[in-house]
Amino acid sequence: MPETLLVLVGPTGVGKTALSIRLAQHLGCSILSADSRQIFRELPIGTAAPSLEERAAVPHYFVGERSVEEPYSAAMFEAEAMALLPRLFSEGERPIALVSGGSMMYVDALCHGIDEMPDVRDEVRQAVWRRYEEEGLEGILGELKILDPDYYHSVDPKNYKRVLHGYEVSLSTGRPFSSFHSGRKKERPFRIIKLGLTREREELYERIDRRVYMMLEAGLVEEARRVYPLRQLNALNTVGYKELFAHFSGEIDLEEAVRLIQRNSRHYARKQLSWWRRDEEIRWFDAEDWDGIVRYLDAALVMGEKSAPSPH
Repeated sequence: MPETLLVLVGPTGVGKTALSIRLAQHLGCSILSADSRQIFRELPIGTAAPSLEERAAVPHYFVGERSVEEPYSAAMFEAEAMALLPRLFSEGERPIALVSGGSMMYVDALCHGIDEMPDVRDEVRQAVWRRYEEEGLEGILGELKILDPDYYHSVDPKNYKRVLHGYEVSLSTGRPFSSFHSGRKKERPFRIIKLGLTREREELYERIDRRVYMMLEAGLVEEARRVYPLRQLNALNTVGYKELFAHFSGEIDLEEAVRLIQRNSRHYARKQLSWWRRDEEIRWFDAEDWDGIVRYLDAALVMGEKSAPSPH
């Protein structure tokens, strides 16, 4: 049997964690988390990280391994995961590893590679974010158009994270951000099988809203307050924390913060689905269709993905 990386994706709140653990136990393999925020040890509640009990049931990697004060990126995840996979392939019951997560760039980096980006100097990043907080995006977009017209015309001007990242890389290196993109996919020495989980939209949104309340009951407000002094860090510029930070600073009340967390989580789920729907390699299943998932996966592992029965 060839070495195989099983990739499990799906929108936030769909049920990836529970199913990944069940699949890993079925296959006798470990789990790599492809979640750009679960890797930070200070954020277990707001990132819905696997619990200690879940991590005891199945070995997990890239969960709670870093501090929010340590920079981390998709390129670093790619390098570390690629270095880890040979050992995971050799120590399981079969040469299989499972990667599960909702960070699109992390999944793509592991499956296809990512262009190595230069480090941004701390003083540049802090200056860029300070300017954004004080002035907004308009002036930064104007300068980005001059520094890197190719990136300016391709980036979504409403996606401030991407705008700011391209701008800070251009400032820090003196080169256009777009010049670091080769567009070439790397060949991987293992087979990749991709599964996607979905639910009816109304059901998914209800699960997302309910999960936010569960996070609050578990102590999300207290968790966010502990990292509030570090709020300028990129690791904390994420749903669940930035809304509570606005509450702590007196901009909105707690009820509005909760409403925004739910709304922004639903928006993120739509963004994830739009991203992955473009990937024709993903086979989609209802998140509750365990029998269909196992039937497809067992056949794919034996015969090869192209010979496996269609899930539809």
